[in-house]
Amino acid sequence: MDVHSYISDFVDGEGCFCVSFVPSKRHRFGWEVRPSFSVSQNGDRSELLYEMQELWGCGHIRPDRSDKTLKFEVRSIADLVTKVVPHFQAFPLRSSKQRDVELFGSVCQLVYDRHHLEYEGMKAIVELAMRMNPSGKRKYSGSEIISSLRSDEGIVYATGNRGET
Repeated sequence: MDVHSYISDFVDGEGCFCVSFVPSKRHRFGWEVRPSFSVSQNGDRSELLYEMQELWGCGHIRPDRSDKTLKFEVRSIADLVTKVVPHFQAFPLRSSKQRDVELFGSVCQLVYDRHHLEYEGMKAIVELAMRMNPSGKRKYSGSEIISSLRSDEGIVYATGNRGET
């Protein structure tokens, strides 16, 4: 088995594709969108995390205090769009989690293309994200976020980090 397939199989069981929403006064519609990919492993078995980081040339490895593991995480929109999502398109997961990967990829592309700065784009992002991991716990419901999207008149907002240097 090649390393790419092995990574996909490993992520199928241990990985997380997440889109979180955080209330923010600095962002155009009152919410910050935070897509991220992560995978955890016990510290004494962390070789694959470092191999993924080297293979993709992105992400960070940090201790996860919640379960005493190491976590490889990618948050850069540019890296998610150009490295992480393409990997899982070329080497799909075998479980229904692949559907989450596809939704995640759509969200990342919308953010990368700056559609989170438009009302309809932000609404579409929320709707896509809420279809991911339907059994997961969420702090805010999609309807709660959408109904609270504020007008962008006169608001100073962050344009987002596209990972460009």
